[in-house]
Amino acid sequence: MFQPVDHQKTADAAVEQIENLILKGVLHSGDRLPSERDLAEQMKVSRPVLRDALKILEERRLIEARRGGGTFVCDLIGPIFSDAVIELIARHPSAISDYFEFRRGIEGQAAAQAAMRAAPSDIERLEEIVRQMHSAHEAEDLTAEALLDVDFHHAVGEAAHNVVMLHTLRSCYRLLENGVFYNRGRLYHHPTARSELLQQHSAIAAAICNADPAGARRASEEHIDYVRGTLSEAEQLDQRERLAELRRVKPLKKSARS
Repeated sequence: MFQPVDHQKTADAAVEQIENLILKGVLHSGDRLPSERDLAEQMKVSRPVLRDALKILEERRLIEARRGGGTFVCDLIGPIFSDAVIELIARHPSAISDYFEFRRGIEGQAAAQAAMRAAPSDIERLEEIVRQMHSAHEAEDLTAEALLDVDFHHAVGEAAHNVVMLHTLRSCYRLLENGVFYNRGRLYHHPTARSELLQQHSAIAAAICNADPAGARRASEEHIDYVRGTLSEAEQLDQRERLAELRRVKPLKKSARS
C-alpha cells in the first residue's frame, strides 16, 4: 500500500501519499497505520522524517496517535445529521421517503459510473461479495446478509471512482448500519424479501461487470424502489394488525336487553 517517497520532498511527499490514500478511500476511518519502523521502511524514509509527516497529518486531524495503541485514521465520515435531526426524523417517519429518494438518485449514478470505471480488482471484489451473499442466503444467516449488504453498496461506491460520491455514500450508509431510517430485520421478515434482494444485488453486480451503465443504473433504482415498497407494505400491515388487536381486546358492551 505504501510506496517509497521522493527524497527531494521527504516529509511533504510522505504526507501527500498518506493523504491520497485517505482521500481515495484506500485508508478508512479507524484503520491502523503500520508501526513507525515498518512504515518508515516501506516509504524508504528516516524515522525522524516520518515523525514530521505524521505530526502534520495529526495537525490536519486526519490521523490520531492513541496512547499505547498505535496510530489510526481519524473518524473522517462523521454523522451526516446531528443527533437532534436524527431524533426529529425518528418522530416523523415521512422523512424515510426523502431518504430513499436521495439514495435512488445517488446510488443509480454510482452504479452507472462503476460500470464505466470499475477496475479489475473492483470487479473481483463485487463478485466475491455476491458469492458470499449466496452462501449467507443458503445458510439463512441474516446477520451476515445484513453486513454483506452494506459491504456491497460500499464496493459499488468505491468502484465509481469519485471521491466526493464515495465519502457521501459512506455517510449515508452509516445511517443504514445504525438503523436510523429503518430496521433491516423488518425487511428480511417479508416472505420473499431475502431472495428478491439477493437477485437484485446480483443484477447490479452483473451490469457493472458487463460494463453496462444503463443496466446498472436501472438495476440499482429498481432495488431501491423494491426496498421502499416492501417496507411500506410492512408498515401498512403493522398498522392493520395494531387496529385488529385493538378491536380484539376491546371490552364488549352488554346488550340493553340482557
